[in-house]
Parts: sequence; C-alpha cells; structure tokens
Amino acid sequence: MLKSHSCGELNKEHLGQTVALAGWVDRRRDHGGLIFIDLRDREGIVQVAFNPEVSKSCHRVANRLRSEYVVRVKGEVVKRPSGTENPRLPTGEVEVTAHEVEILNPSRTPPFYINEEIEVEENLRLRYRYLDLRRAGMRENIMLRHRVVKFIRDFLDAEGFIEIETPILIKSTPEGARDYLVPSRVQPGKFYALPQSPQQLKQLLMVAGMEKYYQIARCFRDEDTRADRQPEFTQLDLEMSFVEDEDILKLMERLFTALVTTIKPDAKIATPFPRFSYDDVMNRFGSDKPDLRFGLEIKDLSDIAAQSAFDIFTAAIAEEGKVKGVLVPGCASYSRKQLDDLNQLARSHGAGGLITIALGGAESGSLEKLTADMVHSVAAKFLTLEQVKAMAERLEASLGDLLLIIAGTARTVNEALGALRQEVGQRLKLADPNTLAFAYVKNFPLLRKNEETGRWEPEHHPFTRPWDEDEPLLEKTPEKMRGKHYDMVCNGFEIGGGSLRIHTAKLQRRVFRLLGYTDPQIDDRFGHMLEAFEYGAPPHGGIALGIDRLVMLLAGRETIREVIAFPKNQSAVDLTFNAPASVTEEQLAELHILLREEE
Repeated sequence: MLKSHSCGELNKEHLGQTVALAGWVDRRRDHGGLIFIDLRDREGIVQVAFNPEVSKSCHRVANRLRSEYVVRVKGEVVKRPSGTENPRLPTGEVEVTAHEVEILNPSRTPPFYINEEIEVEENLRLRYRYLDLRRAGMRENIMLRHRVVKFIRDFLDAEGFIEIETPILIKSTPEGARDYLVPSRVQPGKFYALPQSPQQLKQLLMVAGMEKYYQIARCFRDEDTRADRQPEFTQLDLEMSFVEDEDILKLMERLFTALVTTIKPDAKIATPFPRFSYDDVMNRFGSDKPDLRFGLEIKDLSDIAAQSAFDIFTAAIAEEGKVKGVLVPGCASYSRKQLDDLNQLARSHGAGGLITIALGGAESGSLEKLTADMVHSVAAKFLTLEQVKAMAERLEASLGDLLLIIAGTARTVNEALGALRQEVGQRLKLADPNTLAFAYVKNFPLLRKNEETGRWEPEHHPFTRPWDEDEPLLEKTPEKMRGKHYDMVCNGFEIGGGSLRIHTAKLQRRVFRLLGYTDPQIDDRFGHMLEAFEYGAPPHGGIALGIDRLVMLLAGRETIREVIAFPKNQSAVDLTFNAPASVTEEQLAELHILLREEE
C-alpha cells in the first residue's frame, strides 16, 4: 500500500508516529513561510504542514500543489499549536509535518468546487459524476448505501435465507411496464428482455424447494423517470414458502426496525407498523402511500353538504359522488394567488374545482366566535352558518383556519384532496424530517379496468393470489375481488410491495383468461410457470423493496439520483457515458436489425 493510514483516522493516539498518507488536495493555504494543505481520502481529512526548516524539497513541491492533485505524503503526526485546533474535524487536534511528498497525478481545474457543498446544476454533476462523488455529501450517501445493503445481507443470513442470483437475460412477458429488449445475435429475429423484477424466477425457486430466497436484484423498466424512479434500479427481492402474509410483514418490520436503529440511531421510528386497508388510506389520506408524519385527514362532509343550497354539492351527491374536505391550519388569510395555486393543483388531479372557506381571516380562537361575516367563500351565501360550523368541526378547525372542499366522484375527490393534503404538509413543514413513518397497506383490488381498452389489468401483477380463489366471483364480479397484496410505505413513498402468490396451474390459468389471454397465448408466454406449478408447488409469497428509495429516505434526500453512483438524468440519459448512443451499421447487421426512419 502507498499509505499506512487513512487521513480520517489520525488522532492524538498517533502522536509521534511516522505515517504515510495518500489522497487528494482538498485545500491549500500559503502562510508565507509555512504551507498547509488539507489532505482528503475516502475516510476524511487531515491537515498537512510543509515547513522549509524541516524539508526544503517538500516545501518546493508544496508550492506546486493545487486542489484535487493526487499526492503521497510521509511525515510525523504532531499536536496542532494551541488555538489552531479544528473541532469540526475528527482529526482537528493533530496535523502531519511533511518529511516527504510526491505528486502522483496533477489535476485540471474542476468544473465545480469539490470541497464545498454548494448547489451545482444537476446535469453538470452527472456529466462529471466521478468528481461529484468526491464531494462529502455524495460520498456519505454511497457509504450509507453500502452499510444498508450489508446490514440487510447479514440480517437475512441470520434468518436462514440464501442469496441466489437470477438471470439478467430472460424472456419478455407482460408485467406492467415496457421491457428493455436485447436482440440475440445467434438467434436471428429473437430477443431477450431485461427483467422488470425477478418475479417468475423467485417463484420457480420456491417450486425448487429453496424455501427462503433473497437477492439484491438489479431491475429494468422502460418508463418515464421521476424523483423516485430510474430506468434501472435495485431492490431487495425476497420469497418464502409455507407462509401467510403476516409472516412476511413481521419479518420486514423486524428487519427495518433493526436497520434504522442501527444505521440511523437518531431517527424516530414507531412500532408496530400500522396496517391499513386500501379503502381506508384512500378515504382518509387520498393516497395508497400516505405520509403519516402529520394528520390533516380527509373527512367526508357529504351528509352536511346534502342539506345545503349549493348546487355543486347537491349535484355531486345526487350522482352518487362525495363532498369531502381537508384542513389547512392557520391559513385563512391566504392570498388570492395562493388559493388559485391550490385550485390549479386540484384541477390537475381531475377535480372540477376547489371550494375554499376561510374562517375569520387573521382572527384565531374557538369556532364559538364564528359569525356569518367572518366566513369568506364563494359558497358562503349558499351555506348556513350552522352548516359551515358543522363542516369546520368535522375537520377539527378553529378560527384562522382554511377549509379545502371538493365535490365529485369518490375517486377524484380522494385523489385531489390527497394531493392538496401533501402540498399543505410540505408548505407548512408539518412532517418531522427525522421521523420514518412506516406502514403497510393491504387488501388492494385484485384487478383494475383499463378505461381505454376496456380490459382487466392486474393491480399488482398477474401472479397475486385472490382472496376468494375458490369462488365463482372471480369471473362474475372481478371488480369486487381483492388480492392478497400488501405495500410497505414510508413518508409518502411506496418502499415496496409484495403478495401471496398463485401456486396452482388451474387458478393461474383462470386469472390469465380473465386478463384477456387466450389459452395458446398463455401457453406461449407462461407455459413454463404453469408446468412448474404441476410439480408440487408450495404455497409461497414474498416482497420486493426499493433499496434506492430506502437509502434516499435515510439520507434525507429528495431524489434517488442522490444515492445512486451513476444514475440517468430526468431524460433517461447517462451523461457520463453519453448513453444511449448510436451504434455502427456493422453491429446492427450482426444482430440482423434494420433501422427504419420515422415517417
């Protein structure tokens, strides 16, 4: 090794020792006779002093050093002079007096400051990701990710799981998103697909008798990117035989509780993780991945609204719709622009419009003081004071609060108010950033109807076991069927999802038929699964959890790009390698591919 110690490990216990260090020049300071550099490696920073009275040759070399030069230093660990200690650094009580120095590689001037945590345009950071990763924040994120994955592996090993790798080149089968296709050179006209997840593979491992499987799996989906989504991502993939859903949920609760308390001991985490039904979270929070760090639950106001003279309310109720509301505490004095912004957000989620009721403007206090002239709303003249008070009491409001109310179909009302609830929580900073509020959502619909095609599609995936698998309801009333599917959510994000699986060929074929597949299509696309189920497949279930999203939450970041070493940008482009890119005509010919220009 070119170094005997890391920069970040030196302290008073090393005083008097001669050490060899290697790293990057973080900063250089010339104090006339003395030159100082902060030398940085992966483990931290230590100050190195170049004194011409100790070594003139070292001092001459130090004159040439600049930020990001790679250097090797040999010297003695000494105590810093009194008053020059740096309490912000673990190494701040000591420094190294250089006896030897060697420039291993000079550096061009970087395109952005590496030694300062200043904001840099993201595409520039991604273009020079290898430099961005030298910055302290990114380095910490990657090391946090390493610790998370190592903890998961150690935990599951102790629980009797075995890690098994599954193929990256598999067959294209419909599982929700578009596949990334890989042409075969040796099988002209045929394609592999990159796995969206190892779903079928892990079920086959259960048929194979592995009983407890996991892997840290790479997955690929050709879908639009966003803050918590990338074309390629990493998940904890896990499957177990002879289990019920609570066996899996309790295991994950133990894993995540132990992980958080070990990796981030200052974080707040409540156990046991609450369980919600899908209908419950949609009605109360307007989302199947609610942020539970704050209240502001959606409340049904339909019974009160039905007694009003407001046509918007009564018309929605007459059409079997709902009138619901959410509270915005202390915001009765919102400006017209602020209200318009909320209205626009509601409309973007399908609502016809947003009714706002401000209670008392700048006043505060009990609702008992509320008078008709203190109610500010376009709906005020259609509502009695008693109706306004009844709505306000149900939303647990006081004077000075703002009520947001939407009328329409139950689904639209829930989704629009859910978006408003989340926006209000962010604006008012109601969510404790140091809290991780985990929960499970269960009892999802088994299927959903595609409004464009009219076909049934799986809410999760086609291998999810229905609750009433032996009943004729599956074909007669599929819209009422619920799946043995569960999601883990945290702070407004879906962390993962899983289910108990179908493990008999007969039931699996029934579900495929319900999804519109003919028997020949089923045999062509899924025949390997159905055949496997006929060789004694055990009851089994599992879950897949997003490593990227989990580390993002633990790191307190707003996008998974901050915790991935080399992510794609928002246009799914790798700016470091400038991929995707064109290939040569010779490469295309080898793959028997002819490109066609768009008309």
